[in-house]
Amino acid sequence: MATTKKSAPPKKKAASRKATAKTPAAKTAPAKKPAAKGAPPKRKAEPRTGLPSKKEIVEFLETTSAKAGKREIARAFGIKGSDRIALKSLLREMADGGLIAGSRRKLTRPGALPAVTVLEIASRDADGEFVARPATWDEEDGPAPRVLMVESRGNLGPTPGLGDRVLARITPQSAGADYPYHARTIKKLPRTTSRSLLGIFRTLSGGRGVIDPIDKKQLKEWTVPAGSTGEAQDGELIRFEIARSARYGVPTARIVARLGNPEAQQAISLIALHAHGIPDEFPPAAIAEAEAAKEVELGQREDLRNVPLLTIDPVDARDHDDAVFAEADTDPDNEGGWIVIVAIADVAHYVTPGSALDKEARKRGNSVYFPDRVVPMLPERISNELCSLKEGVPRPCLAVRMVFDKGGRKKGHRFLRGLMRSAASLSYEQAQAAIDGRTDEATGLLLDPVLRPLWGAYASLSKARDARGPLELDLPERKILLDDKGRVRDIATPPRLDAHRLIEEFMIQANVAAAETLEAKRSPLIYRIHDAPSKEKLVALGDFLATIDMKLPKAGTLKPEQFNRILAETRKSPNAELVAEVVLRSQSQAEYSPRNLGHFGLNLRRYAHFTSPIRRYADLIVHRGLIRAVGLGKDGLTDKEIEDLEEISGAISDTERRAMAAERDTTDRLIAAFLADRIGASFPAKVSGLVRSGLFVRLSETGADGFVPASAIGHEYFYHDEVRQALVGEDTGLAFQLGDFVEVRLVEAIPTAGALRFDMLSEGRKIGTAQGQSKSRLPDRSKARGRSNPRGARTKKRR
Repeated sequence: MATTKKSAPPKKKAASRKATAKTPAAKTAPAKKPAAKGAPPKRKAEPRTGLPSKKEIVEFLETTSAKAGKREIARAFGIKGSDRIALKSLLREMADGGLIAGSRRKLTRPGALPAVTVLEIASRDADGEFVARPATWDEEDGPAPRVLMVESRGNLGPTPGLGDRVLARITPQSAGADYPYHARTIKKLPRTTSRSLLGIFRTLSGGRGVIDPIDKKQLKEWTVPAGSTGEAQDGELIRFEIARSARYGVPTARIVARLGNPEAQQAISLIALHAHGIPDEFPPAAIAEAEAAKEVELGQREDLRNVPLLTIDPVDARDHDDAVFAEADTDPDNEGGWIVIVAIADVAHYVTPGSALDKEARKRGNSVYFPDRVVPMLPERISNELCSLKEGVPRPCLAVRMVFDKGGRKKGHRFLRGLMRSAASLSYEQAQAAIDGRTDEATGLLLDPVLRPLWGAYASLSKARDARGPLELDLPERKILLDDKGRVRDIATPPRLDAHRLIEEFMIQANVAAAETLEAKRSPLIYRIHDAPSKEKLVALGDFLATIDMKLPKAGTLKPEQFNRILAETRKSPNAELVAEVVLRSQSQAEYSPRNLGHFGLNLRRYAHFTSPIRRYADLIVHRGLIRAVGLGKDGLTDKEIEDLEEISGAISDTERRAMAAERDTTDRLIAAFLADRIGASFPAKVSGLVRSGLFVRLSETGADGFVPASAIGHEYFYHDEVRQALVGEDTGLAFQLGDFVEVRLVEAIPTAGALRFDMLSEGRKIGTAQGQSKSRLPDRSKARGRSNPRGARTKKRR
């Protein structure tokens, strides 16, 4: 709660010196006044001959938290008369020598910072550590000090990145240290317009310029005065920040970095990297460790080189970190059962706790995948070479051997550390084609001994999966295909194959086994949790289902199978798309946590990510936990990491969301560029979101998202009916509802912002009356009809 500063009591009128001298009472010492908060420490101000030493002055400036200039120093040391002139010369000499800085009214130690201050993370040093500077700094005080950011156990919030601002606790370092201050993050501060932004620079006369920002929430021009252009050229992609202005002045922009041609290949993903503060260069220390790493020999590992493990990945996979094998169980007590081995690249062997590689991987949290590039969590020497399970090459692995009965129920499992050699690297399409009877040179010899047993084990596991009843939201994913110049060639929705489902189910079982083993060994771990929908979302879902004559069960705790029943009942109805969309939006977001809440979507009591340590730091932590708990080596989870699991979980949950946002923004920009030359064309689309100012639509052909402002919908006022998930015409009652199929016309495309704006061509339709809907809920007729937020017209809803 904000506090109100108390006003100081009114001062009594001071008697003149002359009157005081004639008054006997003046000889009596006056009552002491309490020192003002933050005032310089009281010193006995006795006149002295000579000046204080430089050391005394420096100590005084270090111990006062208030403004201290020449006058305050003179008062503190009792300097009067002609000695004040000598003090002025001494202070000038100290400033020239770098001992103090500032103006005569405000002197400080150079680079002096308060115990708690706001910092902006500006760069990384050679070891990959973040280096910050004060967010606000008076250049009259000299160059801003460089502050080394150190890890903080108490920081349970999002991990800051380059360009972020943080509230930090400052610790001064001894003289001669590489950095005068260390800082620990107390809180990551929200991003505001005062941080670095991205935009396109346009030159004006007189050395001035203007910036068109690419952030869809900041689509306004910023003026760049002469002297603040940073020598940027017309049309360049630049980073800029909002400059401080006079109290009533108009804010201006200052360019801080030139990033090149925004239309060049890879520029769009580069925009996302800078906009979200994702590091794309490894520090020299991490590169040096990766280059010094050597291939692993068998040693104490179990030899799996003769087991025909396969990698099955997307055709354009950049790394291969998981391999699978299955065979029928010969145990007579498990007739019809299966043995499944899931082998995962042993990243923990190369990335050890506290190493430069480990520090960088922890900061990145995960790899980020764009259509034109990948920003890996680990250097390519590790991710694409030593830890990539390449065909025919020996590679270290951490594997789990699982035994299932004929119904797909797991009877037991065991983790081991081994050395494997992939029998083949197949694509999903290649493996599926072989099972469907279309073998090629690579799959012909593998079909009967390797592929058919994999599908046989999957058939059993599918029975157990169906009995478990995970949430069945099998949503299609769009894939952007680029030409050799980095431009969009096509946007496709790949078919969903059994090969995809097979690998997913095998990975789920391995992840469950990892969580079970660590729990059994009483080892702390990072869970992948997915909470049940909140009560508020369930109420909203129930209200919506009532509008289409369906009911949401209210007795007891809801399970995924009840959502599946709702989806199944509407699958062949006109409401199928709408219901699936609303059910999806009612779900919680998955995250990482050392506290187990279970995984609602998979309907699992315990779940941990184990299968992708090349690209996810959470999986690397689980690998280390297993190594320690099962006794598979000396490079397991450390006590320090166990203490930090809360912090690590929060950090990697944040970097995961950051990566998703960057990938989504890049996709939006690429698609906007792809459609920019089709202004005026009409497209079939589906209503994907609603707000008071208009509709969000998703094009059926490309999956592109755009906005239809209310002014482009019809000639009447449309009100937002939250219960029915619709915009309803107040006069006609015609409505556009979430999930409706419509026809729209493209009227604006802004590739650098990833924004598309459409006009509505379709007519609305009559929909049922929501339960509890009353005329009092309608908007005031006096409001302007058909108005929309101009900025909203260029903004795509974040989902």
